[in-house]
Amino acid sequence: MTATHDLSFVSLIANAHVLVQLIMALLLLLSIVSWTYIFRKIFAIRAARAQTEQFERSFWAGGNLHTLHQSASSQRDQSGPLARIFEAGMGEFIKGKQASREALDMNSVLDGARRAMRASFQRELDSLDTHLNFLASVGSVSPYIGLLGTVWGIMNSFRGLASVEQATLAVVAPGIAEALIATAIGLFAAIPAVVAYNRFTHDIDRLANRFESFVEEFSNILQRQSR
Repeated sequence: MTATHDLSFVSLIANAHVLVQLIMALLLLLSIVSWTYIFRKIFAIRAARAQTEQFERSFWAGGNLHTLHQSASSQRDQSGPLARIFEAGMGEFIKGKQASREALDMNSVLDGARRAMRASFQRELDSLDTHLNFLASVGSVSPYIGLLGTVWGIMNSFRGLASVEQATLAVVAPGIAEALIATAIGLFAAIPAVVAYNRFTHDIDRLANRFESFVEEFSNILQRQSR
């Protein structure tokens, strides 16, 4: 068996200590799950942004609010997060007006509509934030898991030197290389997770600002209509 073959990635992983192999398998699993969540989150945020822009164009086009509310209610699952926030606020406003016939109660009606929009706003943010904690955990923990495999592999390699009369680089190199692969896999799992987490957090914060601005603007519109 040649030295080149001994130092190939497949050979190093196959000849690694059992604990190091288990750590590598765990890191590979974390990486696969992370990439699955990353792609799902990319599509989810992209869809939320497109749906938000489409609803904003429809809302600010100056159409009838009741017609827009009926459209958002009939297509609630496909209308997008901002449309659901609008639907919650407008629905609560309509119910409040039907239950209250006195002008003195309009403040409570407006407060109810605002609370409904805030609750829907929080639900939409919670939905967008799904799995972000997992990406953050993978990004922070994976290097340490890989380092554990590296330390264990190096310890096991040096223990094997006790039975060798002359320690040369050719003897030590395979064991150290096996151990360092665990760190490499840990970084491979951590770096995409950290980059994706930072990017998704930024995109979700921008959407949250748009949702919050809409809540305030729509509350002002409802207040003007209640006079």
